[in-house]
Amino acid sequence: MVRLAAVVMITLASVSVRAGQTCEAAEMTPQQVSQGLALAQRTVQALNDSGAEVVVLARAGQDLSRYGLRWSHLGLVYRESPATAAAPAVWRVLHKLNTCGKAEASIYRQGLGDFFLDAPHRYEAVFLPLAPALQQQLLPWLKGNLQAGMMHSPAYSMLAYPFATRYQQSNQWALETLAAAASGGTVLNRQQAQAWLMAERYVPGRLHLDTFARLGARVTQVHVAFDDHPPELRWAGKIDTTTVESVLAFLRARQLAGAPVHLGL
Repeated sequence: MVRLAAVVMITLASVSVRAGQTCEAAEMTPQQVSQGLALAQRTVQALNDSGAEVVVLARAGQDLSRYGLRWSHLGLVYRESPATAAAPAVWRVLHKLNTCGKAEASIYRQGLGDFFLDAPHRYEAVFLPLAPALQQQLLPWLKGNLQAGMMHSPAYSMLAYPFATRYQQSNQWALETLAAAASGGTVLNRQQAQAWLMAERYVPGRLHLDTFARLGARVTQVHVAFDDHPPELRWAGKIDTTTVESVLAFLRARQLAGAPVHLGL
């Protein structure tokens, strides 16, 4: 049987958490639970078949098609223990989630079942096995709470600028953690991680938001801010942020990950 249960959170919280989503009280339907667990089980099987120990996993939590985006949120997945004659392999995911109704976030360690039990927009996923050397560099980071939280900043904005440290969004934490592990010990903080990403030619995703859209988002969404973006880009409606697509493209371009594996129901 595939193990899908959650384990501990790095930062404990008693309130609802979301990956940049609004706070909605709607309960999941039995069909949504069934679909979420089915996708989790399919993902576990694909991870077992991949031979990898560490991958980047993305889900389609929100509908971002108006921005030309397919994926909304990613996490760092690692094999906690290999399969034995007595038990199957155990996989965990580390990812960053913001507290509902607040502009703050924490890092969570969960089972894959929980990763897909968030009423996603589509029951689809994609993962990239990281390059073998990067897997070995990153694995100790993911298993230990101290290193996993080293690049974390609680101040959250869903559209945080990738080369500023005032805020941090979920995909940005994952990318900066990957940068720190890949740097071979030269990256010790977020500013250094962003400098490393610039040097390695990371290109963020760009959203086009007019003044009305920016004002509406800032007034109605506490977890959205724009004051960390360069004024010349912000006033032109060019909002650069860390999209899943930009992370996957960077990993592939720098040969830090293998071919994507797509999953769906």
